[in-house]
Amino acid sequence: MINDGIATYADVLELEKIPLSERNLASSTYEAICRSVQQHRNLTALRFFLQGTNYKKTYDYTYGDILSRIHQAANMFNDLGIDKNSVVSMILPNTPETTFTLWAGEAAGIINPINPLLEPDVIADIMHTANTKVLVTLGPMVGTDLWQKVASIVDRVPTLETIVQVDLSNYLPMAKRQLVRLLRRRLPNPKVRAKIVDFATTAARYPADRLVSGRKIQPEDVASLFHTGGTTGTPKLAQHTHANEVFDAWSGLLPLGGGMGTDKVCFCGLPLFHVNGVIVSVLMPWTRGSTVLLGTPQGYRGPGVIPNFWKIVDHFRVNFFSAVPTIYSTLLNLPIGNCDVSSLDYALCGAAPMPAELFRNFEQRTGLKILEGYGQTEGTCVNSVNPGLGERRIGSIGYRLPYQEMKTVVLDSQGKYLRDCQVDEIGTIVLRGPCVFKGYSNPAVNRGVWVETGDGGAPWLNTGDLGRLDSDHYFWITGRSKELIIRGGHNIDPRLIEDALHAHQDVSLAAAGGRPDPHAGEVPVAYVQLKPGGKVSGDELLHFAEKRVGERAAVPKAVHVVEVMPVTAVGKIFKPQLIWRETESVLTEEISKIDGVAKCKVQVGPHSLHGKSATLSVELSREADAAAFDAAAHEALCRYAIHYELQVDSLQAV
Repeated sequence: MINDGIATYADVLELEKIPLSERNLASSTYEAICRSVQQHRNLTALRFFLQGTNYKKTYDYTYGDILSRIHQAANMFNDLGIDKNSVVSMILPNTPETTFTLWAGEAAGIINPINPLLEPDVIADIMHTANTKVLVTLGPMVGTDLWQKVASIVDRVPTLETIVQVDLSNYLPMAKRQLVRLLRRRLPNPKVRAKIVDFATTAARYPADRLVSGRKIQPEDVASLFHTGGTTGTPKLAQHTHANEVFDAWSGLLPLGGGMGTDKVCFCGLPLFHVNGVIVSVLMPWTRGSTVLLGTPQGYRGPGVIPNFWKIVDHFRVNFFSAVPTIYSTLLNLPIGNCDVSSLDYALCGAAPMPAELFRNFEQRTGLKILEGYGQTEGTCVNSVNPGLGERRIGSIGYRLPYQEMKTVVLDSQGKYLRDCQVDEIGTIVLRGPCVFKGYSNPAVNRGVWVETGDGGAPWLNTGDLGRLDSDHYFWITGRSKELIIRGGHNIDPRLIEDALHAHQDVSLAAAGGRPDPHAGEVPVAYVQLKPGGKVSGDELLHFAEKRVGERAAVPKAVHVVEVMPVTAVGKIFKPQLIWRETESVLTEEISKIDGVAKCKVQVGPHSLHGKSATLSVELSREADAAAFDAAAHEALCRYAIHYELQVDSLQAV
């Protein structure tokens, strides 16, 4: 039935006529991989290249090989004290060992992937919250300070017992390997309390043909803890069960029909600390006997990957990849030249809406089908997607996945359910079904996660996203509730502004947000990143937007052109940084107008209690009246709903 695919919403309903319990899904991710190995043992499961400039040099693994490596790593973890309730944290770039650690960690216990780019204090908080027992990370290596970063905080994790180090130099030619290992001796190598072992040599000592523990993994056992949400305060670790991940990998393929199989190659350029990389780019293809092409430890960010991307597609005959709009925008500006990209079938786009012009141009140029979808960590990964065999509506996130409930509802100011939305009425998107996680590992942060509708079923997951459902059952994201610009009590959808700016031929990326205003609360502003060679100014774009934004209140007060849009580690535009920048600008203007101010520096960032906070460092002139300044400053700042800290120094001379 999976080969039939989805063309219309009627196909979703048709698939659901067979109860999910009769679909014979694997009981765990380990069993799902074992089933695939039984059918495809000698086929190539994984290919890895270390450098984008030398992509033809690969390290290849068959399906039999990966299961052997998973067994060895799982048995090693088990011998290091890992059981079904204990946690293996992983701070790694994309390497073969990363994939082995992911699935071995789930086979032995619970895996906790962590973003290596996070600040040390945040990493320490995540590991402390997870009660990490074993950590897998890079050892000392020339060109990266990851080990030094990790070593600076691991002693703050009382549950940590063992650190397993991956040696990237194993992928270098012999002469370079010896040189790197010689240079490594000169690197700082801080002492830590935990025992340190080498991944390759230690894992090689364990049986490769079975799980020595004999563990019988249950579908509702916790498989993973994925960090999500902000980077301050108590970390939110989303608990995925084995049933969650197995279902998502299976159901996420239904819209493709036979679009993923033994003759397909999936390029993985997204980080393997993120659910998209883990579920879409690895588990999905591995359950169908496809080949995963792992492109450099840094993925899309690796040197030479983007400049050589079309050559990589040509050489490996890549059929499928998943990326975010920023990647598509960059690739669109990269000449294909003489490269044959006819192998491309599908590309999945999530994380943020794709501008319609970018969507059309990319498809026209490459010949592939872009499937816009939607998902979040709390929903495992994929929750809806456009039909691979039917009408793909640009800007829509498509149909819900079969067997998963998804709808829009109206909530009150306290997040309580009032009613279901009508067709095309904007409301909060909620989810229920086998994709939905068990909650965060810390019960204290589960407040507001669930919505009780009184329908007699389980509670719904509050996604925090705003959207609508049209009459043909396509969902549309209209914004995230916390991203709404609220001008004088009027809600403004940022996409009204962003879509208008994206229509300009010189604009590559656009993001709109609210600038604090003492009268209206917020006024809209926008930031844009231009295409290579783009010359348009912010004022010209403002004039352009004024004619195209269909709502007068939504016309931005200013458009700022930036060289590079701030993005997260997985390529999403990081809007909070833009909003913080506006807040800094407003507060600097307010304080600088006060008599006696010689210098003023404002820094805005996240705050665990207040969401965001501003720190104002002010220097007063020698003649300034400190008490008068203090009164004037607090009077000015209190007009804004922003938590702040004021630090004042007086100059000896000016």
